[in-house]
Amino acid sequence: MALLLLLVPVSIVIFGVVAPALASQPAAAPLTESDRKLLIAVRQAGLWEIPAGQQAQRQADSQIVKDVGAEIAKQHTQLDEDVRAVAEQLGVALPDQPNEDQQKWLAELDSKSGPEFDRSYAQLLRAAHGKVFAVVAQVRAGTRNEVIREFASEVNDVVKGHMILLESTGQVDFNALPEPALPGSAPQHGVTNASAQTGTGVDPRLVVAIVLGEAAVTVGLLRLFRSR
Repeated sequence: MALLLLLVPVSIVIFGVVAPALASQPAAAPLTESDRKLLIAVRQAGLWEIPAGQQAQRQADSQIVKDVGAEIAKQHTQLDEDVRAVAEQLGVALPDQPNEDQQKWLAELDSKSGPEFDRSYAQLLRAAHGKVFAVVAQVRAGTRNEVIREFASEVNDVVKGHMILLESTGQVDFNALPEPALPGSAPQHGVTNASAQTGTGVDPRLVVAIVLGEAAVTVGLLRLFRSR
């Protein structure tokens, strides 16, 4: 009986120490559609901005446009490697060619040269970066996945830097850029279900395992005493 009574404090220790410790570990969050769209958007950005930067080397009139094009293409080459690695890790399929709009933009740039190319290059890429920047910000603010959160932070810095580079050419017409879309309602800051929000809570499988383990120990002790 003394040994059996020891199971009570053991249970207290398990539920009071082990279970809360396990409960504090957040579960890996599944990918959302927004997470996937971020990876796809970054991949597609590289698929047309890298060749656009190469076009700038051949067709731009201004040296600053050539330099900006080279730098953006260089950074997108690295970012493209990063997004493919993240997508492979998370099991997300990525496109392998620019979308229809991006193909039209490349064709438009291909038909121009000199100052006309400079204006089109800066305007097209600045507008495209503005759209991607908005997507990145939304995903970074709300994603539950740690890998996506870290990647979104990297992309945020890169895209912001590219917008600054493009604006430094003096070729961007800000009045022609799309107006920012404001959120329709104020964000909700309340948390109604902390366990669901953070991915914490005692796993029912842990409780079942503990109960079964104690039952097995109890039965074994009873058999031991009866045999004596």
